[in-house]
Amino acid sequence: MRRITRIATVGIASAALALSATACGGNKSSESGGSDDNGGKAAIAYDIGGRGDQSFNDAAFAGLEKAEKELDITGSEAEPSEGEGDPDKIQRLTALARAGNNPVIGVGFAYAPAIAEVAPKFPKTTFGLIDDTSKTGPNIANLVFNEEQGSYLAGVAAAKVTKTNTVGFIGGVETPLIKKFEAGFVQGVKDTKKGVNVKVQYLTQPPDFGGFSKPDLGKAAAQGQLDAGADVIYAAAGLAGSGSIEATAKAGKWAIGVDSDQYNQKGLAAYKDQILTSVTKNVSGAVFNLIKSVKDGKPQTGEVRYGLQDNGVGLSTSNPAFTKMTDVIAAVDKAKADIIAGTVKVQTAP
Repeated sequence: MRRITRIATVGIASAALALSATACGGNKSSESGGSDDNGGKAAIAYDIGGRGDQSFNDAAFAGLEKAEKELDITGSEAEPSEGEGDPDKIQRLTALARAGNNPVIGVGFAYAPAIAEVAPKFPKTTFGLIDDTSKTGPNIANLVFNEEQGSYLAGVAAAKVTKTNTVGFIGGVETPLIKKFEAGFVQGVKDTKKGVNVKVQYLTQPPDFGGFSKPDLGKAAAQGQLDAGADVIYAAAGLAGSGSIEATAKAGKWAIGVDSDQYNQKGLAAYKDQILTSVTKNVSGAVFNLIKSVKDGKPQTGEVRYGLQDNGVGLSTSNPAFTKMTDVIAAVDKAKADIIAGTVKVQTAP
């Protein structure tokens, strides 16, 4: 197995230099020609927080790692820089494409403007854009999820287990995407137990995206909700969510994770017993499937959507304490079946 190349990005110029220098194997793609190696090399460019967030970015890495093992591809990773803008992302994606990677995957909606700029210059390279459908093109695959559906199931679970009739939702940054998580969670709570109070807090507002990368903000927000009586807290906040989990677990209350099955994340092992469940997004599967489609010569393009019906989103059952709650599991299973059948329509905005 070949080892995935990890590049720490520090500014535009160094990003270009590092990516060009560390690319191995294959021919460099030209601005007009793109990559001709048909999936021999693939790359992901991380969202805010980078690899090690125990959540969104780590899920994307898992898909790249699986592709390297099973598809005989060489993988590369590129990290974001602090306070970067679209020009940095454009340079990063350009360097990855020039290095012969195909596909090149932007992890997160923040890559939408950059992919719209870079993709037309590399028509033979497939670009994956996770969590965004606003930018499209003949060589762009929009990998998106029904986050509100998984969040609805989390709301059902939270409403069933709360003893104080107060639960919390913490969003990293108040964007339309994260408000989908909020909408589904609140609806799931209210549909299950109308008297439950849902406290909602966002850590930052655009253009400040630090709410996805600062655990101390998540920890402080969770502590505030705990002090107000919340005994179940669901955080959709990337790396900042780890701070929420820490505070909630130390208080002996239930945390609900997001994106990855956070019960099984090594970095959160000290708090796992209090991670009731996680709202999972099969980001790893989406990354793997896109890489495989390119490798097979039939690259995905356009909107590729994942939902409950194909296990693209869901609720994890790794915590034995959760699976022993048979009434909670039954309620979650019924809600899942109702959503798939169309008898429950989950809102995508609060």
